[in-house]
Amino acid sequence: MVEATVFKNAMSSLTSAVNVVTTVGESGYHGFTASAVCSVTDTPPTLLVCMNKSSRSHAYFVESKILTVNVLAAQHEHLSNVFASKMSSEERFKHGTWTELATGAPVLEDALVSFDCQIEQIQEVGTHTIFICPIVAIQQNPQDHSLVYFNRAYHQVAV
Repeated sequence: MVEATVFKNAMSSLTSAVNVVTTVGESGYHGFTASAVCSVTDTPPTLLVCMNKSSRSHAYFVESKILTVNVLAAQHEHLSNVFASKMSSEERFKHGTWTELATGAPVLEDALVSFDCQIEQIQEVGTHTIFICPIVAIQQNPQDHSLVYFNRAYHQVAV
């Protein structure tokens, strides 16, 4: 069996897009920073999103059954840190300009792309929950610099 530390160190070599994943419910807006997001299939268009079960907003995502994956552009490094902080949900959403698409989950207006999703399946694996999410709406913005995470640091990728 591979030790968790060895696994984490190896995973730091996997370059990932930086995302703020959001939801909304009776208790308001909630969100977190995530790099564990990927495409599952294009027929129907579906994403996979992983979330730590110990996250304070975990129950809100399970309860609401909706989420939006906001893919961050290069200028959003501060926003990534805000949504990874101990800041309250209310305080987090004071950063950035938010709107909504089909589900009502918060959409970052100037995100590189936002995938508005239903949560169709929920699977628990170890410390995390995997959400399988058919996409119901997409918003794209013309930008040429993406924010990525590699070797435990932010980097910018440009065309």
